[in-house]
Amino acid sequence: MSPTGRNLESEDAGSAPHGLSRRELLTLISALMALMALGIDIILPAFDDIRTSFNLSDSSGQERQIITIYFIGLAIAQLFFGPLSDWFGRKPILYVGICIYLIGAIGSALAPSFSLLMVARFVWGVGAAGSRVVAVAIIRDSFEGNRMAKAMSEIMAVFVLVPIIAPALGAGIIEVFPWQGIFWFCVLWAIAIGTWSLRLSETLNPDYRTKVDIKTTISGYRRVCTTRIPATYTIASIFLQAIFVLYLSSSEQIISDILGRGDQFPFIFGTVAILFGVTSLLNGQFVMIFGIRKILFCASIFLVFTSAALLVVTVAADGIPSFWVFIPILAVMLSTFMFLMPNLNSAALFPLPDIAGTASALTSAIRMGFGALIGGLITTQVDSSLTPFSIGVLCLTTATAITILFAGDPLPEEKVQELSVS
Repeated sequence: MSPTGRNLESEDAGSAPHGLSRRELLTLISALMALMALGIDIILPAFDDIRTSFNLSDSSGQERQIITIYFIGLAIAQLFFGPLSDWFGRKPILYVGICIYLIGAIGSALAPSFSLLMVARFVWGVGAAGSRVVAVAIIRDSFEGNRMAKAMSEIMAVFVLVPIIAPALGAGIIEVFPWQGIFWFCVLWAIAIGTWSLRLSETLNPDYRTKVDIKTTISGYRRVCTTRIPATYTIASIFLQAIFVLYLSSSEQIISDILGRGDQFPFIFGTVAILFGVTSLLNGQFVMIFGIRKILFCASIFLVFTSAALLVVTVAADGIPSFWVFIPILAVMLSTFMFLMPNLNSAALFPLPDIAGTASALTSAIRMGFGALIGGLITTQVDSSLTPFSIGVLCLTTATAITILFAGDPLPEEKVQELSVS
């Protein structure tokens, strides 16, 4: 039974937990998560226009900083949104986040200089943190154990539609409108999702609502950092996030400038995202059969082998490998993320149902903040060769696998938790 007292897994699609059917609940959560992703993926085709509009150097890579600054805002703000959602409930904080999201998106569309664009993008990331934290907390409110990991996988399967559609959508928008039109589209999307979320009932169990107390929040953060499962799995997720940031920030440059396939960028980016969706659905099934621990171990080892192959083909080609060799290996490696990230995120929250918002916020902030910094640092080394990219990826995947190898098994804690809830 979920912490709210309702077993969502036993209810069919026509029932209405939290005011919504299970299917609609998961779709809405996917849309809320998409608010965060849309602020990244739809912008990628506009890098050249942004560079031209603000007279940025072609070789500086400054335009890619709007991705990094967005992640930094996202990471920092989660530290505040998490406790706030445990204090006041999920829905009020969700609407605060959407309002800030709108301010950031509108400010980005109206920014007269690149510096102000960076400020607006930071604010945008802050707003995206609200929807992201609340979305994960709602899932933790509603599901337990492996079923939570399954729900997260189903959400991710819908969520990956964003990187499939967004780059092509962004490219289509800038064919008709100035690049700022992309930001106005995000404004409309946020308004639509905010309106839809009015149908959702509050999911926070009153018994888990915490007092407005800084000491309580600090104590919650301390629990997250000193509890073995959340701490170790969060560290592993940092390295994965760094790879993801590195890929997002460099993908347009890699495909367009280094591999010379700029006209195919939306298609290639979308194809990789499709693989994300397929593996996410597979993970949702596999995790119910094999359990989280086995999936994490096998996927992390496979990740190391594919990243090693990526480095071999890159070095063998003096930093500029064949498109038809490099991209398939990269796509397979990245798709493995869906056997890792949903399970890492779920396992990190298993022992902490009473502070789900706080725990989700801190683990995500650590992951995104350090991941953005590490991934952004490696991105600056990517120029006319893919060797720095491949070396960075192999180092990060190896660190991920080592951390998972020495991490604890979440299953015993999960069983204790389920027994206590029952």
